[in-house]
Parts: sequence; C-alpha cells; structure tokens
Amino acid sequence: MPPSGDGPGQSAPDAPARTTRPARSRAAPAPGLRAPRRVRNTIKKVDLWSALKISLCFYVCEMAVLVTALAFLWLVADAFGVIGSVEKFVGDLLSSKDFKFLSAAMLRGTILVGLVLVAIQVVATVLACAFYNLFAELFGGIEVTVIQEDAPAGKR
Repeated sequence: MPPSGDGPGQSAPDAPARTTRPARSRAAPAPGLRAPRRVRNTIKKVDLWSALKISLCFYVCEMAVLVTALAFLWLVADAFGVIGSVEKFVGDLLSSKDFKFLSAAMLRGTILVGLVLVAIQVVATVLACAFYNLFAELFGGIEVTVIQEDAPAGKR
C-alpha cells in the first residue's frame, strides 16, 4: 500500500511519528594523542605458589613492623616509668615484693606469637585463593576493565 499524504515521502496520519536523533559527534582527540583504550580482562585463576610467596613476604614484613613498634613503645614506657608502675601494681596484686617483667623473654614470646600468626595468615590466604579458583571455575571469575591512556609526548 503506497503511503498516503500530501506529498512524496510523507506517511499516513495514523502511522507512528519517527523522530530522528542528531548524530553524536565524538570529540576528536588532540593531535598526537590517541583515545583511551578499554580492555576487559577476567581473572580466572590465582597461582597458589605466587599467593604463598607474596603473602609470606607481606605478613613477615607486617610482623617485623609491629614487633619493632612494640619494642619502641616498651622502651618509651620504661623511660617514663610506666613499666615500673605496672610491675609494682602486679606485684601488689600477687603479694610479691620482687615481681619484674623479663623484657627479653617477653620479646621472644612476642616474636613467637607473631610467627604463629604469620603462619595462620599465610595458610588462610592460600586457602582463600584456592577457594577463589574453585568458584572462578564455576562462575567465571572477576571481570576487570582496564583503561589505557597514552601520556602526551612532553610528559614522558
């Protein structure tokens, strides 16, 4: 059926009106620059050996920082007499006149507790990575969008 209307190319009055959208103009990148490139990657598997090595390094460094901070705080507290006051208070509680903290033994114990915590944290991290690998196998992993932008020639 030919279109009915006043002139060629006009549609019938009962036909839905068509609206035309203006074409979107993309801003041209500046000379010498390329538009940023988007890349979608999927993390399907985490290598357990790599996770073990990285987590071991991270948690050992964390323990070293914490033990160093605790030792420094101990020295500051001892310089201000806080350690002596706590020793006197605990000695009064225990009815002991010569109660003293053994600083070397406390430091050794702190390091041992720290090493046990490092081992627990490393095992937990590796187990979490193993579970991630299992779930990624079932559900497809995590998608990450990376935007790569080129730096201008003058800023390189």
